[in-house]
Amino acid sequence: MLTLYHAPRTRSTRIVALLEELGVRDKVAIEPVAVTRRDGTGVHDPKNPHPEGKVPLLVHDGVEIWESTAIALYLTELFPDAGLAIPAGAPGRGPFLSWLAWYGDVLEPVLVISFANVEHPLFHTTFRGMPEAVARLSNALQDKPYLTGDTYTVADLIIASTFAWAPHLMPEDPVIQGWAARCSNRPANKAAQAFDGELMAEST
Repeated sequence: MLTLYHAPRTRSTRIVALLEELGVRDKVAIEPVAVTRRDGTGVHDPKNPHPEGKVPLLVHDGVEIWESTAIALYLTELFPDAGLAIPAGAPGRGPFLSWLAWYGDVLEPVLVISFANVEHPLFHTTFRGMPEAVARLSNALQDKPYLTGDTYTVADLIIASTFAWAPHLMPEDPVIQGWAARCSNRPANKAAQAFDGELMAEST
């Protein structure tokens, strides 16, 4: 049995979109939970088994998988027919895994630091800064529609989702903006947003 613990309009929304992309939305139970939010609202939900009260959390036959990139890779390999992951042994596997790791290891810390308006040399030497992250993305997309080539993968889904929940951090770069629009306009993303809207309406 697969269960996704999800709070609407959080980082777990991209996992709902992934389930839509994989065509397995009906195979995964989605358990809505409350989370504490940046504006001070929300609570630590006792229904949520995540030890930090966060989302997403995927539970598969009693085994917990946490962190978005781990969940994303787990699901794409559990349901490989959609072709959202580059398989082991394929030439693009290395860049694909690297982009997934780059999201959590570089991009998210850079964006959070930028959002918090914090400046310190250690941040830049460890994670790089916003200009370097933007240049890295832009250079990767100069000659192809998606990060690993002509095919949309879960690496695009995860990284592009960043600018959906933080649109004010969208770079003034037409290459990145075009790529983000291609990703966000996919039917799976629209379905996930609609699902979140339904959950939000039910909670009011």
